[in-house]
Amino acid sequence: MTRDELIDRTRQLVREGARLEANPSMDALRTWLQLSDELLSTAWGSMDRYHLSWLQVGRPKDIVRGRPMRDDEAAAYVREVAAAKGAVLRMSLDAIDRLGMPFVGESGPAGPRQGSRPGPG
Repeated sequence: MTRDELIDRTRQLVREGARLEANPSMDALRTWLQLSDELLSTAWGSMDRYHLSWLQVGRPKDIVRGRPMRDDEAAAYVREVAAAKGAVLRMSLDAIDRLGMPFVGESGPAGPRQGSRPGPG
């Protein structure tokens, strides 16, 4: 995957996270988390346990205190996790756009993309 593809896919995942916050769904959250975990790993490489626990944020079992979540609890949970993981994705974009950090396999600072702008775009 090229640098521009990684950036575009990250922006798409940020937008999808915002949609999840607006219309929470546990199934959609699971899919979105898997896709975002895979993308972050592809972009930045393997990480230590601390970082992996952050990437794995929101791995629910649909159980709250030994019982299934009520619909309102599940919706609140999806919103919370989507906001947290969305922040990780936005930080990734900031590292690329503003700081020019290289992705896995790139060497040296990449510098900001031509015509790029911070944020989910």
